Amino acid sequence: MSIFDVDRRAWRALFAAQAGWMLDAMDFLLFSFAVIPIREEFRLSNGTMGALTSVALIAGAIGGMVFGRLADRLGRVRALTFSILLYSAATAGLATSVTLWQLVAWRIAVGLGMGGEWSCGSVLVAETWPAEHRGKAMGLMQAGWAIGALIAAGASALILAHHSWRMLFLIGALPAIAAFFIRRGVEEPTVWRDRPREASRWSEMFAPPFLRRTVIATLLSSSVLVAYWGVTSWLPAFLATPIAKGGAGLTVTTSAKWLIALQVGAFFGYISFGWIADRIGRRPAFTFFMIAATLLVPLFAFYARTPMLLLTLGPLLGFFVHGYFSLFGAMLAELFPTRIRAGAQGFCYNGGRLASAAAPLLIGMASQTYSFALVITCAALFFALGGILVWLLPETKGAEL
Repeated sequence: MSIFDVDRRAWRALFAAQAGWMLDAMDFLLFSFAVIPIREEFRLSNGTMGALTSVALIAGAIGGMVFGRLADRLGRVRALTFSILLYSAATAGLATSVTLWQLVAWRIAVGLGMGGEWSCGSVLVAETWPAEHRGKAMGLMQAGWAIGALIAAGASALILAHHSWRMLFLIGALPAIAAFFIRRGVEEPTVWRDRPREASRWSEMFAPPFLRRTVIATLLSSSVLVAYWGVTSWLPAFLATPIAKGGAGLTVTTSAKWLIALQVGAFFGYISFGWIADRIGRRPAFTFFMIAATLLVPLFAFYARTPMLLLTLGPLLGFFVHGYFSLFGAMLAELFPTRIRAGAQGFCYNGGRLASAAAPLLIGMASQTYSFALVITCAALFFALGGILVWLLPETKGAEL
């Protein structure tokens, strides 16, 4: 069966999850582009700014676990809608912040909604798409993150050049509109509606035969997300930092333009990984991306100082540092039964997000002593670890849910 022959309801579910993830990325990443003006206005250190990202990631981990459990109990679509409304309102709320603690509170709320959206949206897609195209569908969903990042980069370049960073966050309320259409136009997956009505126990994932899968999947997501957030959360600041301090020496506006090139690469990386994983398997595709990411990060960090190198290495970095995320939505769903799928998927992925919360904080603190290039390169070593851990999980290509 061709991907174009897939049921219309599956496509609607995919577009809903993709839109939610796209707008999630936009809202979450607006903060990364506004790091420098916020830091200057509130007179904060790099360590404190890194802590604000870490706080959001911790909240995202909690939100992912909570909303995953809600999706198992209340339904994938209903929980997805609530998560979008939460991060939309919280992003707009950031514009009202006048103290550090208000920034912290709103970032926590953004994180809760962000984590919840992925847990609900990814399982919605996994359960509505046939096994032979599940990887491709997850790739298309994950590509929404790159589109959202492009929107955030473009909005930042346009707004920060002429207006306050507060104006930037006001656009974060727009995703609430999408929640209305998702709730009205998307059906719950048949596999969830027709599931046996026995009580689902969240603790089941911590007992045989699922305990080993839960532990290894959580370690895998931890290693990859430590590397990912360690590298990407500080990329805008890295590009805008003077060369003498280990940065790329670009202006905030110019760095946003180069990040657009990086996200174009990420878009094609997400989609390509899904096709590759459906053809050769989840584990070999993931390992290939991990090796490439480990090698590309130091090349970009130490040598991307000219427009030509930025244009060449940026899209390649985006392709390999982002594309593999399509694995988590497909493979984690294929490891667990319907009754605990969203909860287990949310725990494993967001357990990794919880571990990764330390990365932006540590990178920010280390950058006050060492160059950005060096500390970002150290964070990338966790990609290599992920390439090893994935082989401790079973190959799930073609698994029926």
